[in-house]
Amino acid sequence: MTLVFRDIHHAYGAHEVLRGIDLSVAPGEIVCLLGASGCGKTTLLRLAAGLEPLQAGRIELGGQVIAEPGRDVPPERRGVGFVFQDYALFPHLTVAENVAFGLRFAPKGERGWRVMDALARVGLESYQNAFPHMLSGGQQQRVALARALAPRPSVLLLDEAFASLDARLREQVRDDTLHVLQTSGIATLLVTHDSEEAMFMGDRIALMREGRILQLGPPEALYFGPVDRYVATFLGEVNHLPSRVREGQAETALGALPAAGIADGTAVEVLIRPEGLRLGAENAREAEVEACRLLGSTTMVHLALPDGMGGLLHLHARLPPGRRLARGERVTVAMDPERAFVFPPETT
Repeated sequence: MTLVFRDIHHAYGAHEVLRGIDLSVAPGEIVCLLGASGCGKTTLLRLAAGLEPLQAGRIELGGQVIAEPGRDVPPERRGVGFVFQDYALFPHLTVAENVAFGLRFAPKGERGWRVMDALARVGLESYQNAFPHMLSGGQQQRVALARALAPRPSVLLLDEAFASLDARLREQVRDDTLHVLQTSGIATLLVTHDSEEAMFMGDRIALMREGRILQLGPPEALYFGPVDRYVATFLGEVNHLPSRVREGQAETALGALPAAGIADGTAVEVLIRPEGLRLGAENAREAEVEACRLLGSTTMVHLALPDGMGGLLHLHARLPPGRRLARGERVTVAMDPERAFVFPPETT
């Protein structure tokens, strides 16, 4: 079933945390709510789950209204599964009993095989008699996922579900969870403040700021076509180059970029992703290597580039692994226009 939010507004006292949210999540689709703490993403999730009454707007599931002002379908009747950040497992219950808790409204004759089916989906059927304290953090997260999936919900909601795991375990659990969600066929809404996680997990990303969705689309749309400076910087590291528009071009120390719609003489900022800097290009500007560090899958090079006004620009270039540059080495550098963005000055 499709989950739909229509013109959602919500406030805590005088503080408005959601300011007109319109969003839909289709069956089998994973949509990530991405944003900094306090932007309203968890509040939206709680409204979908029925944990808070809706103040303004409407929430629909499968074409049926499940929430509007003065009318809220109880959480247990919504067909929504919820995975919390702390997993919320009962320490005195076994793994199987924790999963069965999500089936308390199912016929007794079905509970046993549905528990095992849910545990099999997350690869934990052999742990059915274990208690939560006997499991690793990743295994506890998978139990929480199994408990949410066991009732076969129409929608699954995950609130920072991987945040408490260490980096290496988080990658593995995210990968396992993605496979489970892709085979479940249910609409999934996932809250995160981690842009890499959102790009890895999401079919689409809704980037939020101060209660609004700034940009909604596939990860590549936000990464390669950000609508503003905030989106560009939130989705990954950028280099900042000061610039001024002349004859429709933003002129920088690395060349010019089209600046359509911006008046000549306007001071602008050009943002370039580290992988958008090309080293060794012909007829390019010369820079000095300040540091070169292998980061596993990539190599990060720190560069000092004359800014044309007597100062230096300090830039980061991301290269394929294996290339080693020495401190003080001179290299040529150019920019890839597809990885560079021109934005007008921010208004206050």
